[in-house]
Amino acid sequence: MNELQLSKRLQTVASFIPKGSVLADIGSDHAYLPCYAYLHGYITKAIAGEVADGPFRSAKQQVEKSGLSHVISVRKGDGLQVVAPNEVDCVTIAGMGGTLISNILENGKEKLEAVKRLILQPNVGAHIVRQWLLNNEWELIDERILEEDGQIYEVLVAERGDPYRPYTQLHVELLLGPFLLKERNEAFRKKWDMEMKHWQNVIEQLKYAKTDEAIKKKQQFLETLQMVEEALKR
Repeated sequence: MNELQLSKRLQTVASFIPKGSVLADIGSDHAYLPCYAYLHGYITKAIAGEVADGPFRSAKQQVEKSGLSHVISVRKGDGLQVVAPNEVDCVTIAGMGGTLISNILENGKEKLEAVKRLILQPNVGAHIVRQWLLNNEWELIDERILEEDGQIYEVLVAERGDPYRPYTQLHVELLLGPFLLKERNEAFRKKWDMEMKHWQNVIEQLKYAKTDEAIKKKQQFLETLQMVEEALKR
């Protein structure tokens, strides 16, 4: 992977960046995504944000090597702290857990005033990101699920709007993804087959549970399993 050829996962993220955007890529690592996005005409300029020293130095070196220091500013800081208010109109956050992505968005809410689009790729916990979007008036406008190198990834795209619009069965679609549930591609089926097998194993292990906590846990897994099975049958 380099600034000219991204992984399938990051290429999917890049494909949702509106042409002419000013981008903030949070947790940019080697800054491959903003470099690629500029070289392929998606963006006019970008901020590559990194909180850790090593990735920050890697991003800086990559931007310099690509000859893009005049259009990509590499900044060290936590989450959206690297962005000034009204500085960018598109934000990408890829390759983190759903809880961390939600925390970054929550802690940097004042930096999102001028942002028109969020493109978020949680490695796990996509439902946590969907819930944050719902709670904060962001409308989920598209989703993708894909498999790469044995891992399954989800990409969520949101804009300001009616946060309830994509949902018809809120509880189950927050978990599965309203667009992904409609499409049900191979990666989607594989992910939820694995999840359901895992839940069945947990339920089996808790079969003779005696404590209130274990009984409650078993009941929660049973209810979630039943809900997902029902949704996938429709």
